[in-house]
Amino acid sequence: MPNFWPHSAYTTLTVGSDNQLLVTDDFLRTYLHRPELNLIPESCVAECALHQRLMDDPRALVADSEIAAMADEDIQENYRVWLRYRAKLLDANSLESFYMSLFKGDGVDVPPLFIAGLAQIFVRHILGEDCHPLDARMGELFYRTQKISVLDDGIVMGADDEIVTRNAQAGETGNIMDLLKGKSMTMRSIDLDVLHEENAQLYWDKNEDYEFAVQLNFGQPPINHFCRVLEKWIGHFLGVQTRITPMQQITDPKWSWHVGLDASATEILNALYNKELVDTETLEKIICLFRLDFVDEAAQAVGQAGKPVYMGIAMNAQMQLKLKPQNVLFNLPLAKSS
Repeated sequence: MPNFWPHSAYTTLTVGSDNQLLVTDDFLRTYLHRPELNLIPESCVAECALHQRLMDDPRALVADSEIAAMADEDIQENYRVWLRYRAKLLDANSLESFYMSLFKGDGVDVPPLFIAGLAQIFVRHILGEDCHPLDARMGELFYRTQKISVLDDGIVMGADDEIVTRNAQAGETGNIMDLLKGKSMTMRSIDLDVLHEENAQLYWDKNEDYEFAVQLNFGQPPINHFCRVLEKWIGHFLGVQTRITPMQQITDPKWSWHVGLDASATEILNALYNKELVDTETLEKIICLFRLDFVDEAAQAVGQAGKPVYMGIAMNAQMQLKLKPQNVLFNLPLAKSS
């Protein structure tokens, strides 16, 4: 297995004795290479000087006057945003604790691209060096928006939204675009654009191209691999073991807890739980439901021990799946720590 997602900055971090990720100077430097901060031919003398100083010492203190001396006001603001972000990174005990802190308080003040980049790093970490390629592909859901299509024969396909949009704008055609236009799966003689158990090893050669679609129907292997990644995600951050099982519907008359893994699923599950009337069109946005059980019931909150947690993923009005992996970290019924 290759070192997948090599541009995620994962390899610039160090791993502590508790398996938590620790910020390094090389990790901080990766942000200076991003388009928002990297130098361009038009960069002024003040910007070039500060950029070089931070490349030499990414933890160096920066005076307000150094920012104000830059000619480009947009670059000034980019540096202010990054320096606020850097300060919080360096104050945290680990990258994980920093990530968790982002979603507490009055709101997230970190650029979404940074948050997605952190999610990719964490998924890369928890998948480790003995990773099934479908785990890696389903791990992409944690940090990249998926374009959802329901084909003529009821098959639900997920493909990378950015790639689909780019190909559509370029007028490109091919298997993946034909699929997303609603053609039957049976029309394909070979499906190199759709990742499944039989061709999963193809993923490693194109692991940063984001060009593979996956079938997201209940009972299909990709959904099972998604469950395994989600279990590892919860285990890494919360230190609890869970079993997550795909479902087609929730029939539990004693349904007591649920978590939407994205905004659309949260809205639908809330409505169903409150016994509100949900129309068929809205219900059809649900991609899959899940049941989460705690391996150790002592990890659950008093009154919830032994009871399942129901979860779901759903597409929005733009036929996108925008996973919010932090939802499950903050909304499970966990026992209070002493």
